[in-house]
Formats: sequence, C-alpha cells, structure tokens
Amino acid sequence: MSSDQVLCPALFLAAPASGQGKTTITAVLARYFCSQGKRVTVFKTGPDYLDPQILAQASGRPVEQLDIWMAGEHYCRQRLYEAALCSDLILVEGVMGMFDGTPSSADLAALFGIPIAIVMDVGGMAQTAAALVHGMATFREDIKIAGLIANRCGSDYHASLIADALPSDIPLLAALSREERVRLPERHLGLVQAAEMRDELEEKLVESLTWLHQPRNAPLLTLPEPVLFRADLKGQIKVGQHLSGKTIAIARDEAFSFAYAANILLLQQLGATIEYFSPLRDSQLPQSVDALWLPGGYPELHADELAKNQSMKKEILAFYLSEKPILAECGGMMYCLDHLHTLDGISYEMLGLISGEGIMRDKGGCQGMQTAMLPEGVVRAHSHHRSMTQGTPDPIAYGKRQRHSAPGEEIFRCKGLTATYLHLFFPSNPEAIAAIFSK
Repeated sequence: MSSDQVLCPALFLAAPASGQGKTTITAVLARYFCSQGKRVTVFKTGPDYLDPQILAQASGRPVEQLDIWMAGEHYCRQRLYEAALCSDLILVEGVMGMFDGTPSSADLAALFGIPIAIVMDVGGMAQTAAALVHGMATFREDIKIAGLIANRCGSDYHASLIADALPSDIPLLAALSREERVRLPERHLGLVQAAEMRDELEEKLVESLTWLHQPRNAPLLTLPEPVLFRADLKGQIKVGQHLSGKTIAIARDEAFSFAYAANILLLQQLGATIEYFSPLRDSQLPQSVDALWLPGGYPELHADELAKNQSMKKEILAFYLSEKPILAECGGMMYCLDHLHTLDGISYEMLGLISGEGIMRDKGGCQGMQTAMLPEGVVRAHSHHRSMTQGTPDPIAYGKRQRHSAPGEEIFRCKGLTATYLHLFFPSNPEAIAAIFSK
C-alpha cells in the first residue's frame, strides 16, 4: 500500500427517511467505541449544525460536514483520508432519505466506497422492513449495504421475523428496543442544541450504552470492515497567512452557535487568532478585536436577553461605526436588524445596524443550497430558517440557487458589515473569506 493510502474501519448510517433515529444511533455507537478505547471520528452529511453538536459530545471530537456540492469531492476525499490516518473508526451520518437530494447520502457513500448500515424504524412492520431493505439495496449497483439496524423493535420475536425475511447477504446488525429515555428532544429547526442539554445528553448517552449493549446487537458492536481511503492533493487547503495578526471574535452561546468546525479551522489556517464572546451574557467584546462573526442560531428564543444587554449592543454598534469587518449569518443577521418579532407577537429591539424587521413564522421559511455571489468571490452556502424580513435596504447581491433560476437570499453590505440569511462554507473559497474579514 502506498503512502497516500490508508485503511480504516468505516460505516455510513443512512435511512429510508428522516426521523428514523440516525443521529441517536450514530451518537451512541460513537460513544460505545470510545468507551472501548477507540478513537472515533464522526462526519455529518450535508449542511447541519445541530446533529454535529450532539455527535461531537458523543465522540469527544469536532464533527465536520461532508457534502459533495458544498465542499467538493476533492475536499471530502482528503478530509476522510486525514481522519483515517488518526482514527480507529470513521462514522458518517447521512441526511434525509438515503437517495434524497442531489447529491444524496447514497452518492457520498458510493463515491468513497463506505458500506451503508440502513437505520429503519420498524415499529408497526415486520417482514415489510426486509422488503424495504431489499429495495434500497438493489436500487443502485454502486452501493454496498452492510446490514440493517432495526430501531424501535418490539421483541426478540419481532427481530427474528425481520432477520428471517432479510436477503441472505444483508444481516440484521442490531434490533434496538423502543426506549423513550434515549430519544433526543427537538424544536422548529431540528434537535435541541447540545449546549442547552449537555448534562441531560450525557445521561442519555450513558443510558444508551445499556440500550445498545444487548446480545442481539452483537454484530453492530464489532468494528466494521476496513475501507481504503486515498489522499487527494487537490483537496488540501493551501492558503496564505492572509489573516495573520488578525483577531476574530465569534459570537458563541445558546443564541448563536451555528458555526462549522471547518470554518473555524480555516480562519486559523489563514493565520487568525480566534476569540469567543457571548452577546447574551458578556458586557464587552474581547479586547483588540479586528473582526466579528455573528453566526446563526436561535436569537428568537433569547430575544429578551439580547435586547436587555445594552452594554453589548453599544459595543457592537461602536465596532460597526468604526467600519471594521462584521459577518452576520441568518440569526446573526436578525440580531443586526432594528427589531426581532417573536411568534408570540412581541417586538424586541436589536442592534439596528441594518434597517428592517425580522419576523418569526410558525410555518414556511426557506432551506436549500445556494452560492453566495459576493464581491470578493463566490462562496458555497445554504439557507435554513423560519423567519422573514421586512423594510430592509436594497441588497448588493443575491444567492444563486442550486437548481432554480429565481433569486436566492439577499446579501447586504453596509460599512464593514456583510449580512445575509446564507450560512457560508468558508473552505469553498478561502481567499474570498479572507478578504471579507480583512477589509
């Protein structure tokens, strides 16, 4: 084997639909192998902020996104190779249904040769689960199915009905019982953030080890077969120290937490020093800051606290008036508006850096992949929100949708502030990101 190749056990967890238990099972599996002294690296398919927080707590390591469109094939291949060099196991959690989206979870698994464990909620079915697995396994010829993880299985007899009906080459890896104690709480954009339930999540992970460690789940508790991962020089991020000597302060608390680990790593590779602050609790910005990043999150759930923190609002306003760089994404952009209107009809005063109102909605919103058409260059991104804006100024540009000709999300620019609903994936254009933060 050449030096640019490495073998590492790996498993891709996919499902016929959302809500089958992928995140819970991926997290518990990561924690189990960590408890056995293994070094586990977990990746999440697609643009997701909430699942990676939980998976990171379970594995004790940062969780990065793998997405062929957003990050590129070369980047994904290189990140998998680098993970394989230092891991005993790689787990990849899929997104939505296995064949949903372009690219899909199946596309990713096929491209990198990772066997797929199908996670399926088998409540209310028996042999039909085997029929669905058979259909998924034969839908494409370029995927390999490692087996079925039957979630919410009623009994040993229920498990045997499913196992006996499965194709001979597809084993039943596990039959997990119905257990509400391990269920993860959700809200309007997905799972509740790990930081908001860290102790509760830890208890669930500990309880889940007993849930997982049952005799009928033995095949899942054995390391999967090794996968050959190859280096990809085109996927290596080679950047200059364009942000050397710069300090970037990133908002990070319960209201603002949607920041890719890959984005923070890139800023550091560009030479930046990273500081964190809380718009909820801090009264001042970190000292000697050259730029701010206000990422997305849940400002609507903390609007009253954000509005009352006058000292922080004054600090950020002064920073804005100094015309230093600020990047505000989604929830961060909502914080920059005049007011934020919550679902209960209350209006809270925000920063007022951009004229306009942010209005929460209980239905609708926007989600999907877009390219941010910035003056500094194009950056791959995605949108996911349950709100709208009114009374905002004319944008300088719009996002370009992945598969639709209608204009995407608005992009605003005023003084040093760049604000948009889009969540940017920094590694897709390091030079443009460096330019935004070094105006």
